[in-house]
Amino acid sequence: MSIQGQRQLETTRTKLKILEDRLQDLDREPVMNVRTRELTKQSLKKLANQLKEEIVRFEAHRPPANG
Repeated sequence: MSIQGQRQLETTRTKLKILEDRLQDLDREPVMNVRTRELTKQSLKKLANQLKEEIVRFEAHRPPANG
């Protein structure tokens, strides 16, 4: 995945926020299966980190704003 423009950047930030909110929700929910919850959290964290990397990569290569 590679962010190609401002719209994709905003969409990626929205997805990241959803993932981060879900991670917080998991910590508040009752635990039915500890192992499953931990695997789910690992997966969500990995995806969140990938999105963060994409955001940083896009912002690092974006031309500076005029003004």
